[in-house]
Amino acid sequence: MTRTIYEFTESFRIAFQQIRANAMRSVLTALGVIIGIVAVTLMGTAINGINIGFQNSLAMLGEDILYVQRWPWRNVDDWWNYINRPAIRIEHAEKLNRIIESTPNSLLEVAVPVAGRGSSVKSGDIKLSGVTIIGSTSDYSRIVTADIAEGRLYNDIEANAGRQVCVLGSSVAETLFPGRPALDQVVDIRGQHFTVIGVLAKQGEFLGLFSFDNQIVVPLAALRKYWGSRIDLQLRVKVKDKTKLMQAEEELQGAMRRVRSQLPAERDNFSINQQQAFKAQLDPVKSGIAIAGLFITGLALFVGAIGIMNITFVSVKERTKEIGTRKALGARRRTILLQFLIEAVSICLIGGVVGLALTFGIAVGIREKLPALPVEFSGSLIFISMAVSIITGIVSGFLPALGASRLDPVVALRYE
Repeated sequence: MTRTIYEFTESFRIAFQQIRANAMRSVLTALGVIIGIVAVTLMGTAINGINIGFQNSLAMLGEDILYVQRWPWRNVDDWWNYINRPAIRIEHAEKLNRIIESTPNSLLEVAVPVAGRGSSVKSGDIKLSGVTIIGSTSDYSRIVTADIAEGRLYNDIEANAGRQVCVLGSSVAETLFPGRPALDQVVDIRGQHFTVIGVLAKQGEFLGLFSFDNQIVVPLAALRKYWGSRIDLQLRVKVKDKTKLMQAEEELQGAMRRVRSQLPAERDNFSINQQQAFKAQLDPVKSGIAIAGLFITGLALFVGAIGIMNITFVSVKERTKEIGTRKALGARRRTILLQFLIEAVSICLIGGVVGLALTFGIAVGIREKLPALPVEFSGSLIFISMAVSIITGIVSGFLPALGASRLDPVVALRYE
């Protein structure tokens, strides 16, 4: 046991002496491994970031919300089966809520009609484009995930009367009213004046695609008054227990068929969507990142392994007489093999550490420059990178090390 420990420590000492003596050669040899580790860790960082960003975005959308709409959240080839579907109307929400209230042990809590439109808004000389105007009833407070940072949401009287009041997203409030309170101020939406009665707390962005803070919530009756009664609606249905989302969706399907007065043989003339539909769209993106990352990683590690194998063969040739001397003095084949194998693994480990440092620096830089882009450097990537480095070192260094261990000491001592 003591001899084995001594062989390991001595092999590491000799390996690092050789690496230090040939520093430039060692760096160039490890370059392939560095590129491979950067590729695999960047891939893992991107996928981790997408997963975390997706879960955070789901929380902002509401993980316990089902969406009843005319169209499904996926690409459809038979579009003609969807385009003539009847529109979702406010009366459907009222009927659905009555069914929910009359259903014992219903998994559904409330159905809220919601409509949205993009628009430019302004206050004084400040104009803001690309704002989402959301219209809903006073029940919107039961499904919105954001807190009210200032003020309040409109009440039943204001919602039913279509009063021109609004609740601003945090970025809209900061842009239109910089350095001053937004409450009781007036916002111009399509030439109509809306009084600010509340400001939503900051929420963030959905995977960097759109901002939850760039919106204004107004009474649905007011939205329909100025955009027309034919505006497309959706029903957002809150589920009591998000762990039973599938069962709740089945209950909602039956209730909506009753609301729409559909016969048993008729196909659904509505779609029930949920946030997990986004996952199906994100999976190909993650798969593409993984395939590209694995290809680059494999190519870089293959080139790096060939370089390490070549340099180890060169090192064996340069130190043939040293190997002969050590074997003549009693060094075992296992000792010689271990020495060169550890040298190859050490170069790969150094490359792995440098690659991890580069990836960490890139991830920090991306987070600072592009905070909306999801990147997440996890501790598991460190273990994966070190494992890949060690395996690469063993695979690339084994043949040269085996050749060195089999050298005849007499032939080796006569080598020039």
